[in-house]
Amino acid sequence: MPDSETVALEIEDDVATITIDRPDALNSLNVATLEALDVAIDEAEAADARVLVLTGAGEDAFVAGADISYMKDLSTPEAQAYAELGHGVASKLETFPAPTIAAVNGYAFGGGCELAIACDLRVASERAVIGQTEIDLGIIPGWGGSQRLPRLVGDETARRLIFFGERVDATDAREYGLVGEVVAHDQLDERVADVAEDLAAKPKFALRAAKEAINAVHEEPQGAGLTYERRVWAGLFGTHDQREGMAAFVEKRDPEFE
Repeated sequence: MPDSETVALEIEDDVATITIDRPDALNSLNVATLEALDVAIDEAEAADARVLVLTGAGEDAFVAGADISYMKDLSTPEAQAYAELGHGVASKLETFPAPTIAAVNGYAFGGGCELAIACDLRVASERAVIGQTEIDLGIIPGWGGSQRLPRLVGDETARRLIFFGERVDATDAREYGLVGEVVAHDQLDERVADVAEDLAAKPKFALRAAKEAINAVHEEPQGAGLTYERRVWAGLFGTHDQREGMAAFVEKRDPEFE
């Protein structure tokens, strides 16, 4: 793949591991990082990886979210383009022709949560904290969260997570069905490697067919919902609450919403 300072791709024994490598920014996703992630997924597919693992660098975060410093002054058309980019990456994870695993090693907020739930499986460190936190920025999930979360955890749980912007620890995330299993932090890499190894040994074409069949249950209604989400998300940019919510986040103060 092209050189990237913020995304690393390694392929070993048919397992592709993509690491978001911006630990100083809690692996938040700016445009360049999203574009590099998009390319890395394509490269993993071209390499015929039998499993794809997505994780974050450092000890603190999987992906702490989208880049709020970048987002805070976007116009609606610019926000629409950013949504399209994030949606494209999430959709590539969802439709990747092999199982995908999110190794959630820390904070997974906003767009980070959305990328995790676009994967087939989620293994979380006991230190993980997960949430769709966009509401306190004056916006809604914009990379598929409003559509994928309800089918994963159920309608009311999804509404509570999105309406309140709740951040849940690994234990509660497991109870909600947001992650499949929780392991000790120092065992996460080993456990994910074991899961990936087991999957890589399964019949390749049968696994791909199984994934496509499961995804097909949701494709039509979800496609319309994803289109609607992108439009509504972008339309919130330029409102007082969006500007105030993101400015307050960047300035480390409490927002004053209308």
